[in-house]
Amino acid sequence: MSVELMVWQEPEPITRDRARTVYLAVKKTQPGGDQPDYAKELPGLITVYPEHVLISMDPESMDEMSGRVFELAQEHDLVCYDPQRDLVHNMGPLGVYVGMQLHTGDGMIVTDPDLGLIHDVLATLSAQNPFVALVNFGMHFLQVSPGYELEYKEGDMRSTMVEELPDVQRAFREYATGDRSFLTRLPWTA
Repeated sequence: MSVELMVWQEPEPITRDRARTVYLAVKKTQPGGDQPDYAKELPGLITVYPEHVLISMDPESMDEMSGRVFELAQEHDLVCYDPQRDLVHNMGPLGVYVGMQLHTGDGMIVTDPDLGLIHDVLATLSAQNPFVALVNFGMHFLQVSPGYELEYKEGDMRSTMVEELPDVQRAFREYATGDRSFLTRLPWTA
């Protein structure tokens, strides 16, 4: 069994529905075409399609190799679709913290995640993905677990319970964009 990622260029950010549609359409076509220069840098088994590159890897190395693919996608302004998680990594818009990392309980780590990815990954909270965190090492972080318990640390740790996913997504967006409204809007306890 192998897992896959697909990368390609898009003129602007796309939704995960659009990314899924592109991925499925490309998979129905025959591989072929010129290998783009960036494909030589990609890890795993590479299959070139016209304007798309499919990266296959074994599940044991998925987390490490995916991280490298995400980095290369950012370097080359590529969209990256992860069909296993049904998530799309766009090149923007990004949060305000350079080097901010998105961590998930199922092993995904993305440096400088786009705001759409942050929004979508929060909907994947489950027993298989028991947390999502945005981390600015040495400064602060925001994380959530199923049941929507939010924890924020900047010096002291604070926590709160949030009832609805859209409220969690709003807090994470605010955090990623440098807006601290979530700290006054939600009832935090030390």
